[in-house]
Amino acid sequence: MPSRRQFIAGSAVGLGAAVTVHANLSAYAAVSRLLRGGPTDLDKFADPLPVPPILKPDTALTVRQKAATLRVHSQVPATPAWTYEGTFPGPVIDVRRGQRVRVTWLNRIEGAFPVTAVAVPFTGLDSILSPGRGNGEPLADVAALPPWVVTHLHGGVTGGDNDGWPENGISPGEGQLAEYPNDQRATALWYHDHAMAITAYNVTAGLAGLYVVRDAEEDALRLPSGRYEIPLAICDRNLDTDAAGKPNGRLLHKIGYIDGIGPNHDQRLNLPFAGPYNVVNGVIWPYLEVDARWYRFRVLNAANARTYTVELRQEKPDGTLVPVPGALVQIGTDQGLLGAPVRHDRLTLAPAERADILIDFKAFKGTRLRLVNTETNGASPLGPEIMQFRVSGATVADGFTPPARVSPSFTRLDPSKVPAGSRVRHVAFATSDGTAAGHPELWELAEAPGGYTPEPGDRIIKIVKDGRTTVLRRVANTFDEGATFFVERDGWEVWNFVHLVGPNHPTHVHLLSFQALSRDKYAVGVETDAAKDVATYTVTYERAGTLGPDEQGWKDTVRVDEHDLVSVAGQFHGATGRYVYHCHLLEHEDEGMMRPFVVAPKEVLARMGAHGGPHGVRPAQGGRRTAHGGRH
Repeated sequence: MPSRRQFIAGSAVGLGAAVTVHANLSAYAAVSRLLRGGPTDLDKFADPLPVPPILKPDTALTVRQKAATLRVHSQVPATPAWTYEGTFPGPVIDVRRGQRVRVTWLNRIEGAFPVTAVAVPFTGLDSILSPGRGNGEPLADVAALPPWVVTHLHGGVTGGDNDGWPENGISPGEGQLAEYPNDQRATALWYHDHAMAITAYNVTAGLAGLYVVRDAEEDALRLPSGRYEIPLAICDRNLDTDAAGKPNGRLLHKIGYIDGIGPNHDQRLNLPFAGPYNVVNGVIWPYLEVDARWYRFRVLNAANARTYTVELRQEKPDGTLVPVPGALVQIGTDQGLLGAPVRHDRLTLAPAERADILIDFKAFKGTRLRLVNTETNGASPLGPEIMQFRVSGATVADGFTPPARVSPSFTRLDPSKVPAGSRVRHVAFATSDGTAAGHPELWELAEAPGGYTPEPGDRIIKIVKDGRTTVLRRVANTFDEGATFFVERDGWEVWNFVHLVGPNHPTHVHLLSFQALSRDKYAVGVETDAAKDVATYTVTYERAGTLGPDEQGWKDTVRVDEHDLVSVAGQFHGATGRYVYHCHLLEHEDEGMMRPFVVAPKEVLARMGAHGGPHGVRPAQGGRRTAHGGRH
């Protein structure tokens, strides 16, 4: 089995590279052998893929959050869930660009929280990836959670009061009114619960759905549509079991924990959730019957924490699986269409990332294919299968050909195209004790004045590149501290995400549509002054990293891997208010890896302190740990 440190460095869900492929394959094969043939071994590809209903509103829409029972597999009893309009994922909300829609999210949930939550000591991958609760006892505080919810339109350009502020939850009988201008590029967004400190639980319970924006530029492409355009919301889940060890249908949020971490070895590290069952549109290992023609798939990684690297494989008569090179034709990213299609053998999606994909099934008439997850670090012990495609043997007329040019309006950004004078910001990902096993933290940074002398509790980051050293200091690292990022409406900004230590963090910035400019690799060293509780990180440029072909478009979520410095640029256009940015590993978000920021007109910012925050407010330093997992 991989070591404890290796597993944490890989973030428990396939996000790191600390565990070698060979170690993983042997580990997962061992766990798989233990599980195969047991009562939790459900048949794969036993159930058809459900397609969520479509809602096409005019100017107003009401969507109910309600308790429901779902069938996640035909061999599993009915599963209680909290949903949007009784399905998981919820209905696809389909709108036109510029079509202003007011959505009332009505909380009509009744009954107890539908998910059993347990935490077990982490003793190896099987301790958290095996089906069932193991020796974990249900957590009473989670079982007692009321239906307190708030909906966020992920990727939506909307005012701060409509964005789904995490603390603005509503209780049963109440409604959340949100206005979405939909004045943005054609793309597939998604909506999900964002309630403070319990997002992971509410999303696990079923509160998520897709939201599609269309425009004339997309219309002109005449892409596959109707029943040939299908959303694929991919995630992982676990199921509780009965006395005989068989799945009883109840969703299970099982995580591992490690005690004895932190400077005084008195803290507990909770690992993010990872489950053994791959789920698409709410069903475990479904199949989809398709015609021998082109299809369009709106793919969403809706997992709490697992990264998926998907690959299409053909089933041969002798039972072997053969990868299909170039089968995944990507035409869009999180925030819109690409300039030209990109063919992938494999495509990686971290939590919250989306991809607009075309697949041509003509060459596979009468055969079957599988969509599999090729990630091995933290992969499911029940196998890599995600879903199966069953291609009809009939010949159908299909005149579609992928366009050589997708979006004529698309422009690829590079540093030279970012407007001069754009505001530059830095955010660091670190841990509470500076080790890979420490509690993950998000540090907001500000440039230190020349000759600055570190104060007790300071964290200093020195970024060294091309003979220049940028000295930064931590000014905030919990959600509860006051905002220090004040953004000018319609202003262009460059945000630099610096990875110091710990797991990967897919990072989402609300309101902002951005492009990744670069991903560079740095060497990280740290010196500590225990007497003053000061740590100084020296981050030295090593080499240029690589942005994948899937990361060249407009996005709202970006992957930040070990010792990366990822720079993104975009314009805060179209709305103002108070927003958040955060790690989109939901358990990390709930435990404090989230910070507020404010967008306002420049004339107002001038009265607020010219980007520096309200007069008289000084960012906090160091301090005690809060209930949200940070320090203040």
